[in-house]
Amino acid sequence: MITRADKTQEIAALSESFGRAKAAFLVDFKGMTVEQVTTLRKKLHPLESEMCVVRNTLAIRALADHPKASAALKDGFVGNNAIVFAYGEAAPAAKALNDFSKDVESLQLKIGVLDGEPLNTAAVKTLANLPSKDVLRAMLLGTLQGAASKFVRTLAAYKEKQEGTPAT
Repeated sequence: MITRADKTQEIAALSESFGRAKAAFLVDFKGMTVEQVTTLRKKLHPLESEMCVVRNTLAIRALADHPKASAALKDGFVGNNAIVFAYGEAAPAAKALNDFSKDVESLQLKIGVLDGEPLNTAAVKTLANLPSKDVLRAMLLGTLQGAASKFVRTLAAYKEKQEGTPAT
């Protein structure tokens, strides 16, 4: 039997997790085996994420301290739910959930919240398909470098035309 003190302690822990997390995803895990849940938790751990199975009423009470997250998540607490907290980057956790839901059909992505903004299922899947931060940085650098290279080639061609000699 869970006591009132245990509930209060669990609500405080959940509230602290909501406060610390950059993103939270609500998933329905009904029909998953214990091994599948354990496997998912092991995949999430290196990504600075964790999966918590909680009672809906306790989760709603924990959200009371976080109005933006509450507005985004409170309607999704129906049925068997687990909350996946992403303490690091949100995209890798969303990718792991999306990939795992493709392998295990019992896992259903419901909704999420990212920096206080609500995410529907399609937005979570879009977030999952984004390249990593390092890849995005490399793409931006390539774009910037391409423009600079073209500018230098244009200047060299202009100089060559003015002088009548090939530029080095």
